[in-house]
Amino acid sequence: MPEMNDDRSLIRQNLLDAGCDRKTTESCMACFTAGAPAKMLPQLAKHRRVLLDALHREQKRIDCLDYLVYTIEKNEKQKEAKK
Repeated sequence: MPEMNDDRSLIRQNLLDAGCDRKTTESCMACFTAGAPAKMLPQLAKHRRVLLDALHREQKRIDCLDYLVYTIEKNEKQKEAKK
């Protein structure tokens, strides 16, 4: 675990925790080490978009599954009501 006062280690760990790949992590760390952390922002924004796109894909899958469950339950209730 990085020391709280070790900014470099904290940033690296945060990038890894955010799911950044090795290339993105190393590129961001190079920016930080060069004293230009603002140059990390476009890369971080790109990674955020990737994560958000994945979230939306998974949400759509959940919505499809919820609709299927709803339809099955509705049909089962209708069958029971006819008995």
